[in-house]
Amino acid sequence: MANSPPPGSSPAPSGSGARLAQDIVIESAGDAAVGSQAIAPDHTARPAPAAAQLAPAPRPGSGVQHDVQREIEQLLYLQSELLDAKRWQDYIDLFTDDGWYWMPVAPEQTEWQSSPSIFAEDKAMMEVRMGRVSHPTAWSQVPMWSTSHVIGNVVVEFQGDGIWIARSRFHMMELRRDTVRHFGGTYRHTLVRDAGRLRIQLQRVDMFNAQAPYDYVLQVWV
Repeated sequence: MANSPPPGSSPAPSGSGARLAQDIVIESAGDAAVGSQAIAPDHTARPAPAAAQLAPAPRPGSGVQHDVQREIEQLLYLQSELLDAKRWQDYIDLFTDDGWYWMPVAPEQTEWQSSPSIFAEDKAMMEVRMGRVSHPTAWSQVPMWSTSHVIGNVVVEFQGDGIWIARSRFHMMELRRDTVRHFGGTYRHTLVRDAGRLRIQLQRVDMFNAQAPYDYVLQVWV
């Protein structure tokens, strides 16, 4: 009579199952992390970067006349008012004919021709966007939707012969139905004197939460 397996044990595999049981060997990983443990976040305190690794802080331009500083600030405040009032054409008219609105995906980007960007629009593309969001059947504009901008810390970083580069901080709150989203970061405006008034040649927008997940894409300029 064949031997019976002990009570509570599984019967021994037979045939191909027996060969697989003999061929497969599972080795212990020992103390090494496996599976999700191998990619678990490391919460070990990191040493502070050496001083040489830190990017130098931007130095504000010296000798900026008070009336020019005031004019630049007023232009930035006007920009925020036009955006919040959805006066798209008036906002676009703040740009020179060769002006650009650029929002890179990362602060280290230096160009948009060969790199992906969130926005990279000249005036023609800005007017296309304006026509889309102003259309009577624009789906993105159907719900209650509004924004509120706050701009501050305006510093003139560079001034040349009829050209200025101004850095500022911004915060925008967006309300869509009952959902509020917050966007913040740095503006960098390249401004030129055109027909006696300042106009935007380049507006660069670096959002510090540009990589955050969003339920829907940005419809207009931040």
